[in-house]
Amino acid sequence: MGHGGNVIEELTTDHREVEELFSKIEVQPVGDQQRRKLADELTIELVRHSVAEERHLYPAVREHVEGGDEIADEEISDHAQVERHLKDLEGLPADDPQFDDLVARLKLEVSEHVRDEEGRLFPMLAAACTPQVLDALGDKIRTAKRTAPTRPHPSAPDTPPGNRLLGPGAGLVDRARDLLTGRGKG
Repeated sequence: MGHGGNVIEELTTDHREVEELFSKIEVQPVGDQQRRKLADELTIELVRHSVAEERHLYPAVREHVEGGDEIADEEISDHAQVERHLKDLEGLPADDPQFDDLVARLKLEVSEHVRDEEGRLFPMLAAACTPQVLDALGDKIRTAKRTAPTRPHPSAPDTPPGNRLLGPGAGLVDRARDLLTGRGKG
């Protein structure tokens, strides 16, 4: 969840962890309940990651990167699509015929998003910001992930100020629900 390093290192490590979770899901037998547990872990990580990016990365992109508004809007749109799929996946048993289709669609969309961030956005951000700014953003991302929601909330605002006002409250409620249900605990 928090790895250290600047914003690019932090988010790239998150990307590798998400890829690993997709791989773990894929090696489980179809319909196996472990797939459901891994999908919950995947959801938790993707939601935390997305919320942190929307709170801190994309505002920085808007501020520092030429054409940043358009880039940030595109990335937020990608997040919204992924969050809708996560909401559809939430609660589906692993043996539901839609489960594997949704996981496959999610993997494709997340992989495309990761390629775009790592291949285009991160290099642009690195060129536009000082190492100190990148380090400070990494700290903000780690802090945001600690308080972020752990469940998809597709109707919640994904841009400031709404995401900064509602996100921590939703995160608190989500973490309480997770604690009561044992969700995300392997």
